[in-house]
Formats: sequence, structure tokens, C-alpha cells
Amino acid sequence: MEDLLMGTAENKIQRLIAQMETVIRGKRLQIEQVITCLLAQGHILMEDNPGTGKTVLARTLAQSISGSGADNVLFKRVQFTPDLLPMDLIGAYIFDDQKKDFIFKKGPLFCNVLLADEINRASPKVQSALLESMAEGQITVGEQTIKLNKLFFTIATQNPIETEGTYPLPTAQLDRFFMKIFFGYVDEQTELDIYHHYLEINNNLHTLTQVLSMQDILDLQQAAEAVYIHKEIVQAVANIVRGTREHSDITLGASTRSGISFIKCLKAFALVKGRSFVIEDDVQSIAKAVLEHRLLFRNKEARIKAFDQIVQQEMQRLSTLRLH
Repeated sequence: MEDLLMGTAENKIQRLIAQMETVIRGKRLQIEQVITCLLAQGHILMEDNPGTGKTVLARTLAQSISGSGADNVLFKRVQFTPDLLPMDLIGAYIFDDQKKDFIFKKGPLFCNVLLADEINRASPKVQSALLESMAEGQITVGEQTIKLNKLFFTIATQNPIETEGTYPLPTAQLDRFFMKIFFGYVDEQTELDIYHHYLEINNNLHTLTQVLSMQDILDLQQAAEAVYIHKEIVQAVANIVRGTREHSDITLGASTRSGISFIKCLKAFALVKGRSFVIEDDVQSIAKAVLEHRLLFRNKEARIKAFDQIVQQEMQRLSTLRLH
């Protein structure tokens, strides 16, 4: 029975990846990372230069799991700017002439997949409004607290090149993102292929069909929670997290919350890879994406070396145990 369930989950995930690859070429790893974050019930931050496909990836994912009727996945895109206000995200009370009363008009946060484009261009006040929705799955309007949809996934992007007029994300908000990934440029052959077929790729983006429903995603999230993780791999997560707090070149280490996020991402990543269990290599595959953005380093050189040292030390320990 378990094999049947795993086969169904693997089939659904592969259908989603295949659909996304009709638009996003040469970015299999990044697609898998985004889906990992979705199935781990977290949020993801994508940072890279303009024109690398960050926004297109988010739109492709949303359209691939959009349907109709009650099972519809609602996608919203918000372009973050310095003049954006919290009410532009949350919504506001407006006066209804017919009812002679104030009614609440929902903002774009009331969706299933939110693309927060160039999130670091918004003021800290707006960022804090998004923080509550990401952390608690709810928003507060005046004295009223309103729950968001059960499926709420934020894909945020930021451009690291242009810093004028931007507000760097505070550490507290960075900690709410399960993963931070860098998109990067495609290889030479893939880029040439994109140039030859850009019209076809653009057409694919506008003709994407639903391959998964909202219920499929919720089922996959439950399946990810059921993935087996060996107690020694949990110990490895604990050792890495604690190692970031004790390393002399790291001024702010990872929190317990980040360790929980790490475990959830490990389970989801294993499911994306078609397994019902986590393996040692999964730790090294996603450790940087899950933890590094939560840390503060003494200098640039420390950023390059310190975290890798901690992970490699733990990988060496795991290699001697022969867990599988």
C-alpha cells in the first residue's frame, strides 16, 4: 500500500516538473527546490539578476496547479514598490452604500500562491504585514484576525544588483523563508536552445494546463510529512544547527525553528526525488539553501568557508554510519 501511495505521489510530482520544464529550460534543480518548499509548507526567496526567469517560474508553477471551481488555485502577483502600503496587501474596510455599513475588501494576500516581486523594494512596514501571513497563516485588520487559505505559498524575488531605494529584509523575515535560492544563468547550449525556441516557450507559458489540483498539493504535503528520516540524520541536522552557533566566524547562528524547517525540507526533497526516506546526500544537497540566509558572518571570506566546514564535518560523520 505504501509503495502504491509513493508511486502516485512520484507520478504527480513528475507531471508537475515536466509541465514546468516546457517553459523553464535548464533549471531542473531550481524547479525541484521550489516544489520542495511548497510540499514542506514553507515559503521561498529567489535572488538573482533580472531576466533569469524567476517571475516566469512562479507564474508557471501557479498555472500548472490552477483549476476551476472549488478546487481552483488562486494566484496573485504583487509588484513591491517603495510607496506600497500594508492595506494594498491585506485589504481594507470600505463603505457599502447599499448595506450602509463598512465591509472588508480582501487584498491579494488572500490567495494560494503569492508572487511577491522585488520584495526588498517595499518598506519595513509592508514587509511586516507579509511576515504575519507567512509565519502565522493569518492577517490582522484592526481588532479582527482572519485566517488565510490552508494552501498559502509565497514565492518572493529580489534583485541583488540594484540597492538604491531598497530595504534589506530583516533577519526575522529571512528566517520565515524555508529556502533561499539563486537562479543563475543557464549553460551555453541551453541558452542557445532558448533563443531558437523562444516563441514556442512563450506560447507554452500562455497555454499551460492544470496538471495538479489544490487537493493534490495538500495530499502531497501530507505525504511529505510521512517520509521517513533516520534518527542519525535528525542528529546531523541538530549538529549543523548547533555548529552554526558555535563557529567563531558566524556571529548569528541558526535557530531551532530553522532546524525544524530543515527537517521538513529534507522530507519534501526526498519525496520530490521519488523516495519514501531521506538519505545522507539530501542533507548536503539542500543545507545551504535552507540555512545560509539565516546566518550572519564576520566577513565575506567566512561566508564562503565557515558553513561548508560545518556541513562537511557532519557529512563525514554520516558516511561512517552506513545508514542505508
